[in-house]
Amino acid sequence: MQRFCGLVWPIVLSITLPLVAAWFAYPETHLPPGFGIFPPLVVDNPPGFNLVIFVALALIEAAIVFFLLFPQWFGFNIPTPPPKPVSARFPVWFWIGTVLTLFFWWLMWKRVTPFGDLVYYAFTPMWWGFILALDGLVYHRNDGYSLLAARPKTLLISAVVSLTGWFYFEYFDYFALGNWYYPNSTMPELSHTSVVLLYLTAYTTVWPAIFEWYTLLNTFPRLASRYSNGPKVALPGGLLLWGGLFLIFIVVFFPYPLFWVMWIGPLAIFSGQLIRKNIWNPFTAMAEGNWGPALLMALSAMLNGFFWELWNWGSAHPAQPVTNPNYWMYDIPYVNVIHIFAEMPLLGYMGYMPFGILAWAIFIWLGALFGFDTKLLKGDLDKG
Repeated sequence: MQRFCGLVWPIVLSITLPLVAAWFAYPETHLPPGFGIFPPLVVDNPPGFNLVIFVALALIEAAIVFFLLFPQWFGFNIPTPPPKPVSARFPVWFWIGTVLTLFFWWLMWKRVTPFGDLVYYAFTPMWWGFILALDGLVYHRNDGYSLLAARPKTLLISAVVSLTGWFYFEYFDYFALGNWYYPNSTMPELSHTSVVLLYLTAYTTVWPAIFEWYTLLNTFPRLASRYSNGPKVALPGGLLLWGGLFLIFIVVFFPYPLFWVMWIGPLAIFSGQLIRKNIWNPFTAMAEGNWGPALLMALSAMLNGFFWELWNWGSAHPAQPVTNPNYWMYDIPYVNVIHIFAEMPLLGYMGYMPFGILAWAIFIWLGALFGFDTKLLKGDLDKG
């Protein structure tokens, strides 16, 4: 019980603090506008484009890109990569997943089809088809190892965690006054109950998709070892935890200037608590000079984000007819410009990187809490 309480209290506090802040920030309603409406709808008009903030953020992101491309400039030694894993035959679920992906992708973008109402339900089966295809590709490249083949229970649990974890993340969006929202969620063709069920099933795909990308990137030895020998940076768990809690409290009062807290605050809280409890997490490896786990998971989320945004964009351009209830848009202050086949502004893609690490941190935290296995890679399997 002591271990349970020791793990849980910061997360309970992270949920409670924004409500406490909202009591003072909104003296009449004590809650931000639109709070509790599910799926969230647009609630306000955020500040428009700001060149200074845009340039500042662009410079920061450019520095991160340079770091990823040229880690040797930042104190990393690039080791000789290990041999490439032996290839296996493509498993049957790779072909099933590919067919499902292509069919439902076509259906979601085509919108008016002979399949009638099936078009309203295309989002989730398309993504689960994509997850199966990714898993089959990993199986092929990694000598028959993949999450589905070797750790099906882990993959199944990740879907359950995904449902809970995305709710947790969505919760903070209410206090940031809707960095994103779902304009099609009130489409008259579907009942509200149907829409809610569609969202719940869609939420199950987020974590599995990111984890599949992570296992796929690790089948490229040159990439997997690229960031494994760098500076040893030990992050202070206490500072992360309390800093994250402070940020999610203060963002309620300043939702637009601190919009970026959405992507940093929850990550700091979960990671800080894992570090304080000496539970392995990607930053544990970073303290030993191995930045690979954190960076590859971050890249996994960003790569997956490209497909999220592309497929989402194509389901609503042109605007009519409306058939995808899961379609989302962004209202990110100051930088909501340059949309390349996506509703996500160009600079927003970088937000996927901390989100990917957050997804993993939540998974590890829940694994520590409930005792399930959180290992993902073949090398992890060998370690028992």
